[in-house]
Amino acid sequence: MAKKNGAVAEEPLEKQLWKTADKLRKNIDAAEYKHIALGLIFLKYISDAFEELYTKLKAEEPNGADPEDIDEYKAENVFFVPKEARWEHLKSQAKQPTIGKTVDAAMDALEKENSSLKGVLPKAFARPNLDPTSLGELIDLIGNIALGDAKARSADILGHVFEYFLGEFALAEGKKGGQFYTPRSVVELLVEMLEPYKGRVFDPCCGSGGMFVHSEKFVKEHQGRVNDISIYGQESNQTTWRLCKMNLAIRGIDSSQVKWNNEGSFLNDAHKDLKADYIIANPPFNVSDWGGDLLRKDGRWQYGVPPVGNANFAWLQHFIYHLSPNGQAGVVLAKGALTSKISGEGEIRKALIEAGVIDCIVNLPAKLFLNTQIPAALWFLSRNRTNGKFRNRSGEILFIDARNLGHLINRRTRELSNASENPKDNDIAKISGTYHNWRNPDGEYKDIAGFCASVPVERVKELDYVLTPGRYVGLPDEEDDFNFSERFTVLKAELEEQLKEEARLNKIIAENLAKIKEK
Repeated sequence: MAKKNGAVAEEPLEKQLWKTADKLRKNIDAAEYKHIALGLIFLKYISDAFEELYTKLKAEEPNGADPEDIDEYKAENVFFVPKEARWEHLKSQAKQPTIGKTVDAAMDALEKENSSLKGVLPKAFARPNLDPTSLGELIDLIGNIALGDAKARSADILGHVFEYFLGEFALAEGKKGGQFYTPRSVVELLVEMLEPYKGRVFDPCCGSGGMFVHSEKFVKEHQGRVNDISIYGQESNQTTWRLCKMNLAIRGIDSSQVKWNNEGSFLNDAHKDLKADYIIANPPFNVSDWGGDLLRKDGRWQYGVPPVGNANFAWLQHFIYHLSPNGQAGVVLAKGALTSKISGEGEIRKALIEAGVIDCIVNLPAKLFLNTQIPAALWFLSRNRTNGKFRNRSGEILFIDARNLGHLINRRTRELSNASENPKDNDIAKISGTYHNWRNPDGEYKDIAGFCASVPVERVKELDYVLTPGRYVGLPDEEDDFNFSERFTVLKAELEEQLKEEARLNKIIAENLAKIKEK
């Protein structure tokens, strides 16, 4: 929000909270600290929800209500919070040197009273490297969220803060952060393109649950009925699964069908019989140790046996296997899957194209992902492209080249803009709108040189089943007279600037190290 009369714009609440919370972590790595901060935000959320119902039940005591009866809370789908885990109790103990043990005991008590939280909550608040004073300050900080007039909106506020913190911790962890977090703008694009209003939504590599959160958010924003969506998920990393369970609980989303096992979706499919209406997923790129040697004759490989050394085409076929007859999928894959021919991958891609399940390919900008610099693309798949809901696209594939979209949020990370951030330059609306206009019966689609092209499958066959959008969309009109010499000069200048900056930083590091040695 901005202040009036030309005053400096005030930072959003979640940014203020992050800056303060990040200062309090001191000598703890972001990877560890995220469980402390997110665990407390979660605890504040369920305590607020409990207190709201507790107050109502207290007022109805003359009519037989019992505010300490756990069944009263189960009936309203609210977590029961025992006295030792209620926020007011924690706040009263925040200045005590034993506050870490108090919070760990609160988490234990919550799990005992709520079976769905068993094994989910962090219990690392008494660790030696977590300063009790800083923990108490963090409790006070989080306790001030959604006070006063905002109390009624506390769930939305806390949910937003939780999601923002997830993203900031992912940025802070860099490469490791990408293992549990798909950048928000990528998730928003997938959800906006698929429009999952109703049905079963599945993510077999669900991370911290961002795909589910944005599916529900999408339905709410488009005035749909959230209860029309059912969530199914699977995650092989238990720590990430815990984050997912908390992320969904804080949003009031049923996570009972979000499963964990350390074998993963290929070797131990937790939803063998599920046929989903929507699959939205960001599987890890180019995984080599996926257990392919044990699955040579698996029934999921309808389009060809994927190579043992790379799981990309195993993921694609796993997704298609789990789609309902009219199901759709939107997934992220390494860009190499668009062209690769090694170990039979080219033959599998050819089979997918000829089967008519590939609807759209989107080439993404670089630097969108935290854990890899590998170029990526979005694949949109559909089991039935003649089902009547949309126009018959069975003989075509839409190619969108979005490499030039997005903006840098720091030197290493780019994101796609959305309507709320920049209505005049909305990358997500530009890409999703192109797709919708192309597939909708009344859409006003047209090819745009350098950006999008609707291509007959015959043309894709002519180009040896390569799916790189740049092969089909051509150059923009203004780039037809591309000046190689001029572009080379610009790139050379940019590289020289980067080398100067690196040299400057190395000099500072060397000077600091010298000072340390002198001491």
